[in-house]
Amino acid sequence: MSGDSVADTFEEYAATVESESSDGANSDGPQFTEWCRARSEPDWTGATEHRFTEELRDGTLDDAVFRRYLIQDYAFLETLVGTFGHALGDAPSMAAKSRLADFLGTLTDDEDDYFERSFDALEVAAAERTDPPLQPVTRALQDLLERAAREGGYAETLAVLVPAEWIYWSWAGMGAELPGRDYLSEWVTIHDNPAFDEFVSWLRTELDREGAAASQRRQQRLARLFERTVELEVAFFDAAFEPSGELEDTVPDGD
Repeated sequence: MSGDSVADTFEEYAATVESESSDGANSDGPQFTEWCRARSEPDWTGATEHRFTEELRDGTLDDAVFRRYLIQDYAFLETLVGTFGHALGDAPSMAAKSRLADFLGTLTDDEDDYFERSFDALEVAAAERTDPPLQPVTRALQDLLERAAREGGYAETLAVLVPAEWIYWSWAGMGAELPGRDYLSEWVTIHDNPAFDEFVSWLRTELDREGAAASQRRQQRLARLFERTVELEVAFFDAAFEPSGELEDTVPDGD
């Protein structure tokens, strides 16, 4: 389904879902995150079924490709941590703050340790770990997350964090078996385990609530942030296949 075929407003989308539910169709009710995901097509499918994610899951991904990807992803990690920290500060309840604090601990401890061990296995030099040349799409993702947190509120921050985490949960759970190389298999299991499943579900619930309660104008802004994140995730995976010397200083045009 193309995003062009999805209802222009969440109100229209919700009315359609509620109508289908009353007719006996299996439905969990209108979810703001499902509306955003549907609007983001075909990029959503482009990200979750990307050549990069498919080759990673089946273990055929070239080490040079994964190495390039991992260096850029680690450079992006600090921005991601900062954005989750901003969400924690804006969260409406102590329970929500606690959930976000727990995940921040995972990012700064367990996941950071994974990067260090994988860098060792892939023989990544110290300078590439701490100060690599950033690809244009990495800078674009950093800018998007920083602007969403700086210029918006809790809902805007969630609108970029939810797709970033939900995409990884989606592709990681598609494989039947784990790839052979440890740094590939662990990257899959980091994003396909009960704790991460529960966290992504909780994040979606938070955005579902915030999005449904927002004004129509704000709902459109949240949807655009969500769509832009998905678009850049596709470009991020694309960039892993480009040798650094051949990268163009371009990223997909955004709003």
